[in-house]
Amino acid sequence: MDEMDLLKRSGGPVTRGRLGRDLAALGLGEGDVVMFHTRMSALGYVAGGAQTVIDALGDVVGARGTLMVTCGWNDAPPYDFVTWPQAWQDAVRAEHPAYHPDLSEADHNNGRLPEALRRRPGAVRSRHPDVSFAALGAAAADLMADHPWDDPHGPDSPLARLVAHGGRVLMLGAPLDTMTLLHHCEALAQAPGKRFVDYEQPLLVEGRRVWRRFHDIDSEEGAFDYSAVVPEGRDAFEVIVRDMLAAGIGRRGRVGAAESHLFDAPRVVEYATAWLEEKLSR
Repeated sequence: MDEMDLLKRSGGPVTRGRLGRDLAALGLGEGDVVMFHTRMSALGYVAGGAQTVIDALGDVVGARGTLMVTCGWNDAPPYDFVTWPQAWQDAVRAEHPAYHPDLSEADHNNGRLPEALRRRPGAVRSRHPDVSFAALGAAAADLMADHPWDDPHGPDSPLARLVAHGGRVLMLGAPLDTMTLLHHCEALAQAPGKRFVDYEQPLLVEGRRVWRRFHDIDSEEGAFDYSAVVPEGRDAFEVIVRDMLAAGIGRRGRVGAAESHLFDAPRVVEYATAWLEEKLSR
């Protein structure tokens, strides 16, 4: 879609001021701790791109507020490299760069905003190579500190701390199935058949590159088999979020050209964890 198409769809340029007004109308406010997911093309023609979106969010939450994104690591070794021919494995183990919070690019599949935010002066990125998050603002250091190596979506993770801070989740035109907080609900849910992965990645320990083994829910292929409770062709996370909206949890509104949603993180976790336990324990 070219610029003129985006301009027509959004009724003109989507500026920093317009974004700020739309975000405030949706319910975002001063002092909020908010994790956001964005599909830039859905917003329309944003004058200034990703940096304008971050600036507008910062304007609304103010100096007491905090912005948070999910990053991951774009160049992480794949989980299955341990199945490659031995010579290939040896080459990766010998020379694959270690994860570095300040240098390693955020996963490109998460869009432009996570990489743009993590590069901001004052931004803090968590230490976990595969499941890293980044935050900017008053609560950033607390949200990111000591990200657990194992069960990195679970208790005491940045997601758990978002909930403890009474944080919020903002979907700026992003598909509903991209709500990362639902992985925290999967980690917490007491339901049968939970699936896990073990994998190895390199990180820096006192300046030395060290390979470490990690244990987590399977957030890539799915922590549970949802086939019995989700219609074929539907994504489980989208179904959960739409059920949540139908239950009156969350607000809808337009930000730029995008249908957007704002949720209170504690209510998301309460509802979605109960949904998982009730549906998957039948």
